[in-house]
Amino acid sequence: MQSFEIDKSDLLRVKAALESDDSTLQEVLQQYHSSEIAIIFEKLEPEERERIINILPTVEASGVISEMDEEHHPAELLVSLTPEKRSEIVEELDYDDATDLISQLDEEEQKEILDEIDQEDASNIRALLSYDDDTAGGLMNTELIKVNISYSKNEALEEIIQQSEEMEEFYTLYAVNDHNELVGILSIKDIIKAKKQVKVDELVNKEFVYVKADLDQEEVAKLISQYNLTSIPVVNDTMQLLGRITVDDIIDVLQEENTEDILKISGVSEDEELAGGWRDAVKSRLPWLVINLATAFLAASVIRAYDNTLDKLPIIKAYITIIAGMGGNAATQALAVTVRRISLSNLNDRQAYVTVSKEFLVGLTNGAVNGIIVSMVAVWYDANPLLGLVLFFAMTGNVIVAALTGATVPMLLKRLGIDPAVASSIIITTFTDCIGFLLPLWLATKLLL
Repeated sequence: MQSFEIDKSDLLRVKAALESDDSTLQEVLQQYHSSEIAIIFEKLEPEERERIINILPTVEASGVISEMDEEHHPAELLVSLTPEKRSEIVEELDYDDATDLISQLDEEEQKEILDEIDQEDASNIRALLSYDDDTAGGLMNTELIKVNISYSKNEALEEIIQQSEEMEEFYTLYAVNDHNELVGILSIKDIIKAKKQVKVDELVNKEFVYVKADLDQEEVAKLISQYNLTSIPVVNDTMQLLGRITVDDIIDVLQEENTEDILKISGVSEDEELAGGWRDAVKSRLPWLVINLATAFLAASVIRAYDNTLDKLPIIKAYITIIAGMGGNAATQALAVTVRRISLSNLNDRQAYVTVSKEFLVGLTNGAVNGIIVSMVAVWYDANPLLGLVLFFAMTGNVIVAALTGATVPMLLKRLGIDPAVASSIIITTFTDCIGFLLPLWLATKLLL
């Protein structure tokens, strides 16, 4: 299916249908996939969303709610429905999707919904709610297909058919012993091709990748990516099989983590909703701007320390902003690459050394090239070769410092247990501004005055 982007005609079509009778609205909605309706929901009022959900069949309604972004409050939409309708929707959802949805509600609302639905479904959802949202346990789905290693081929096939009746899809079969301990994985292809007398134990691949329930979701994503898996089993400390995590859940995790890192590097709290109001945005961003303002005063103090140089050599004012700005850009490049490296793998000492060495060479080369350009401009425009030399060394030095800072600061913060994406940009801005002002002013004072 091709990606869907809402345009004005889609919104107008649905809006017009909302003003008509239910049969007309149903006819229009049939033209859209559940994920497409979820996108259209972003532009609709709460009462319009509620009417659409009530009209849609349960399968489609559950699909729409599960596809809605959390910041558009699908849980609130669920609570607004009648107990009968919301029970049908929750019971239709996969356990992991239902858990994600219900976890957005307060305890009283959670209890109310769980008391309304099927007892077995409620028990599975309660079990998943006990795990932290950003762990493998919070991400897993308890719906899976498992067979006992003692089963014959025919017994295994019968068990697979029975267990798969209520499952939309499955990628891997899990082999367990009498204590529900995971002993291996196998494919449906291997079972089908096997001879009748073959036992599951003979078909099992006992070299497999698994995760513990308390493992961070980013680590789960790395494992699935590293081993090109479509799903990964989740076990407890005694290897009892708890559930599975599928690749579609990991895609959501990667999108969430990438968005979070981008916001952090930009000095925006991860709590800020992209579709939120301006007050929430101010609350999220203002503290970081105030911290940045404090560091800006530090950079300004460097300039004030060289008032005499600025009075005697006013032309330097035009160049110090260029040098500081280039340092900031170089640092941002190094920071983005380093934070990405850290997110993909925890850098050991050797990898850290290689990273810093590489960024030093990159900073030296880029700084020298840009230093030559700015010095040539100074010589041509201001007819001052010595000024050009000052600017060359200042530009080269600041870009080197920027590259090294962008590489080392996030790694140091990581080792101190501080999220490198949160604090790095503020620290690096301070370094590049201060050094960007200090180097040209200090060199100008020594060589030109």
